[in-house]
Amino acid sequence: MTSYLHEDRLQAVLAAISASGARRVLDLGCGDGDLFVRLAAMPALDDLVGIDICAASLDRLRARLARITVAAGKVDVRHGSMTDPARDLAGYDCAVLLETIEHIDPDQLSRLERALFTVLRARTIIITTPNAEFNPLLGVPAHRMRHPDHRFEWDRARFRIWCARAAKAAGYAAVFHDIAGAHPTLGGASQMAVFTRPAG
Repeated sequence: MTSYLHEDRLQAVLAAISASGARRVLDLGCGDGDLFVRLAAMPALDDLVGIDICAASLDRLRARLARITVAAGKVDVRHGSMTDPARDLAGYDCAVLLETIEHIDPDQLSRLERALFTVLRARTIIITTPNAEFNPLLGVPAHRMRHPDHRFEWDRARFRIWCARAAKAAGYAAVFHDIAGAHPTLGGASQMAVFTRPAG
């Protein structure tokens, strides 16, 4: 994906996190840390945890963090799976999955749903994923996906069906946004769902 679309996506997620008022954030599937390093520099956040299953990506993230000023004890980078999260991560203000859900095998989506909405149960959950409808504008052939590690890519209707069902089952409300560019009929290069649950 082009760099300006990537930047648009990052800005949309940062804005959603800020709007949520979160002070404790989980970055699930943090990878090399394009979002994480920006969050680490935000003074409004008190506690930031990044989880990824790829040790090499986490090494690159730690190297990036070493080059910026971060308050002591503010960040924690862990090797682990978002489908089987540590119990001490439950109850954070916000959990973010930035372009990660599509890397999970479809038969593992029920485990991810349980991890997000039952185990972690953050007050706000933000999920972004590629919008398959936009692929022709990126030159992606109809029989291929954007990245060889993608297990699926959903159009907007399919994404909204999955999110709406998961939200209803867990007592969350979901709001949807086209992000990373815009097309009058094809939407954005990515799509975002912001889930919120009532206080209490």
